[in-house]
Amino acid sequence: MSLVSSGIDRVRAFALAAGVRAEGDAVDEPLSVLVTWRSGHEDKLHQVYVNGELSGVTTDLEQRSMVVPVRSCWSSAVRIEVFAVKASEAYVDFGGELQSWPQEGRVKLSWLRGMSLPFEGTAQVYSDGGSGQIDYDNPVAKEDIQLWPAWQEKCGFGLSQFGRSDFGFDGSAAVGFGRGFFGEGEFGFDADRICWESGELETGQHKFAVRVTDRFELVSDGEQSETGQVAVIRTAQPAENLEAVSYNKEQNKLVLCIS
Repeated sequence: MSLVSSGIDRVRAFALAAGVRAEGDAVDEPLSVLVTWRSGHEDKLHQVYVNGELSGVTTDLEQRSMVVPVRSCWSSAVRIEVFAVKASEAYVDFGGELQSWPQEGRVKLSWLRGMSLPFEGTAQVYSDGGSGQIDYDNPVAKEDIQLWPAWQEKCGFGLSQFGRSDFGFDGSAAVGFGRGFFGEGEFGFDADRICWESGELETGQHKFAVRVTDRFELVSDGEQSETGQVAVIRTAQPAENLEAVSYNKEQNKLVLCIS
């Protein structure tokens, strides 16, 4: 891993004000923060990770601050980390090599975009709301998920006639070649996935279902699946109203008080 954490300190995050009330109180912007830090790496660029996900990269060697987006989170702490990297690796995402962090009580569903999915079809996500029985009358996603957001050559054999164009890669619009081993699956890239992420959920057991319908709003056989019970455990809420009582420089000991 090329991330360097040593030599970086005084990492701070500040809420950005989206406005000011008549009384003079600031209205914080909940979806972005200003991150500042001090670093001794004058020959490297810096990356900022939010909950293990790459959120920003500096553009010059002297930059020591950045505004990064954060997902809305009302009950859990957000972890922000700053690392130094070589300029040649500035846009390499090392998030998969960092320690994983909870998704603030969220659940992510993903499935492969196979050829069996209807071209103009949509997917709807349903939940049991923690009750154990899925409610198919009220989808939890605000909008239907478009399975094919643009016109695409699904089969991957090219936009022209078979044998008269590139094999699978005329599909700048196509999905391409085999899910898994060639000859044992459909034509289509492993990386071509559809993902959906829930909002913040309460601690408990949750169950989800995905239903696929075609353009006539008909549900095809085999195009509905349910998950098992998914355990959601919310992390502890961060402490608020902290006040520094004393600091011993020799012992490097800080005493805080919660009011």
